[in-house]
Amino acid sequence: MPKEMESAPVLGSEVFEIARSLGSAVDLDDLLEKIGKAAERLSNSEASSILLLTEDKNNLYFRVASGEGGRTLKTMTLPVGQGIAGAVAQTKKPELINDPKSDPRFLGRFDKASGFQTRSLLCVPMMFQNEVVGVLEVLNKRDGAYRNEDVEILSSLASLASLSVINTKILIEQKNFFANVLEILISCIESVRPSMFGHPERSARLACAIGRELEVRGQDYRALYYAGLLHDMGYVALKNPRLLDLWGVERAMESMHPEFSVRMLEGIKMINAAIPIISQHHEKFDGTGFPSGAKGEEISLGARILGLVEAVEELRMSGQTRDELYVRAIKEAKDGSRTTFDPRVVEAFVRLMENPEGIW
Repeated sequence: MPKEMESAPVLGSEVFEIARSLGSAVDLDDLLEKIGKAAERLSNSEASSILLLTEDKNNLYFRVASGEGGRTLKTMTLPVGQGIAGAVAQTKKPELINDPKSDPRFLGRFDKASGFQTRSLLCVPMMFQNEVVGVLEVLNKRDGAYRNEDVEILSSLASLASLSVINTKILIEQKNFFANVLEILISCIESVRPSMFGHPERSARLACAIGRELEVRGQDYRALYYAGLLHDMGYVALKNPRLLDLWGVERAMESMHPEFSVRMLEGIKMINAAIPIISQHHEKFDGTGFPSGAKGEEISLGARILGLVEAVEELRMSGQTRDELYVRAIKEAKDGSRTTFDPRVVEAFVRLMENPEGIW
């Protein structure tokens, strides 16, 4: 069987494994390192590097570089159009060079800085929608000269590397947008009345501290955090005639604010799991709360936690001094155990109040 036919299943397997990682990868460097190592294995090369374009698209910088000199290379940049990698970024065409020292474009300063001796290299562009994202290169083929099949292998991996970079950039932009929108929403809640200032962040911090005591993890923990921040969003609607008219509400009452919070926030996928907590945060453990009169385990754990947080936050917002606050809060929690509050949540809160600094 020809050698290229033997390598085809191996390439397919490597590419499939890397592609499968794209959706779940949270660390771009880790994924690019995997791609670089795969490039080394499949081309039988001693080293690899991935260079990305700077935001102004004028320079390349080493994002991933293997070998002993890799750390040094990560401090260096290369103008687009200079050197072999710079030429590839400019022309968008691969370069296969088995005698780089005879090529006038070869820059020896990178070898000098890293202590690596380049004997041969293959460099391909990383493209996305016909735009250069960076370049992928392998160095020093162990079994002779680089060939056209090596170009095909590296080009396939370069496509995955490009997709990884673009996906990460999109994710970062989305997170940045969401973080800024979250700050705007918190500011809206705090603007309802002066006593609300700081309430969303304090509520989220205390709710999460109680959640950790009760071993709330993963998505449930994130939902508790977002619910802590945004549970009072409905107060904004109470002062917005346009929204009330849109919902057909003729007479708005304060007890409607959990429902209004849900209406304003539902549909935002990143906080979907927080919606049930927000909806139920004024339910009581004995079933005498609102809006539905749910009781006990019918109330989500997150809502049971946030219900206690809301109650003690009311004490803070009523102007209690610091020393009075902790004493009154513990008393209120204990007095309401098994009626207003879940006793497990009360116990966790009381434990935390033994050393409340940085928690509430």
